[in-house]
Amino acid sequence: MPPGLDKLQHIVVLMMENRSFDHMLGSLEGIGGIDDAGAYRNPDVNNNKVVPQALADFQGQLNPDPDHHFPAVDLQIYGGATGEGRTETMDGFVASYYHQQENAQQAQKILYYFPKEKLPVLTTLATDFAVFNRWFASIPGPTICNRAFAHYGTSFGRVDMNPFDVIEPIKSIYTRLVTANPKHKAKVYYYDTSSSSMEVPNLLQNQPDQFGTYDQFLSDCDKNMLPDYSFVEPNYSDHDTDDGEEVANDQHPDHDVLAGEKLIAEVYTHIKGNPQTWSSTALLVVYDEHGGIFDHVPPPKCPNPDSFKSSQIDPGTGQAFQFDRLGVRVPAILVSPWVQKGTVVSRTFDHASIPATVTKFFLGSYPHVSQREQDADVFIEPNDGSGNMANNLLSLNVMRNDCPDFKVRS
Repeated sequence: MPPGLDKLQHIVVLMMENRSFDHMLGSLEGIGGIDDAGAYRNPDVNNNKVVPQALADFQGQLNPDPDHHFPAVDLQIYGGATGEGRTETMDGFVASYYHQQENAQQAQKILYYFPKEKLPVLTTLATDFAVFNRWFASIPGPTICNRAFAHYGTSFGRVDMNPFDVIEPIKSIYTRLVTANPKHKAKVYYYDTSSSSMEVPNLLQNQPDQFGTYDQFLSDCDKNMLPDYSFVEPNYSDHDTDDGEEVANDQHPDHDVLAGEKLIAEVYTHIKGNPQTWSSTALLVVYDEHGGIFDHVPPPKCPNPDSFKSSQIDPGTGQAFQFDRLGVRVPAILVSPWVQKGTVVSRTFDHASIPATVTKFFLGSYPHVSQREQDADVFIEPNDGSGNMANNLLSLNVMRNDCPDFKVRS
């Protein structure tokens, strides 16, 4: 059995905001990005064919924020087609962005993507470790329902930004771990008290031991005190603190993408900085949804629709969503010194793969999960004979000593 699995004690997920795969990683050759896509085009308002360009900038470009609510994403994926038999053309991004401002020149910027030199942290991790080129958002919609899949394996039928009720017997991955075995620990590390996801109050449920701040996460990395499972949230807003202004680093348009690069580097560096933490931790960097920004790969259908369905009014399209297809493709990278450099994973994943992986690795089988989670592929196979070792990404027999370093604040 691979020694990396024997040593693995900690799984960390850093979930960023609202950027698509092609937009962030599309310039990397040979991994299924936009530079490998051929003649991908979107029609503009005059039916001229707009081509993607490597002109994305860190900030000031995607303003207003591209629409990523369910009706807009439906347009982006299907190009405005409705009814039975429509296909995922992925050519409605320019039209969708045009609807927000009716500015044809601005609408073309939705097809801008970053040259790899402008995102040295993200692209270095993608090329030095394992990059997933078929990781999709769980729902063709916005943040809250997609993040719910990362916590619960379902959004309980929600496709919008409204709060939702947790429906028993499904429990969050944090509750599963700590109730199954008192030795298991799991935490959501939110940035600070002024900036946390709407999901934090929903998850809290009088269990403060399952929460910590981002600074506590860094300290836990440094001291090799991470829990079994950590979910790290970025800073969602510019806000003042006792130590000065904190700049949003979630990379949500139109926040500074460079600030997010620094956050990713800092998380990686603190994990790598303690040899015991580094050898026993796997870090997944992933984005919650595409934020209305283009990607050329059609989202796949789900093998089995989830048991939860939306109401007709929720999607804003006049038809209930059956949870039978995924959202738009997003960046996802698995980091560990036990991962072969240059790994490209072409199996299909969505955010339900997060609780599926964590549950399977730490608990084995678990009875009360959604259909989506039950069907989800896992990105770390357990070392107990139940997994497919051919899919194991922590596959090296010797821990690497050639992993990159980044300069970050101490």
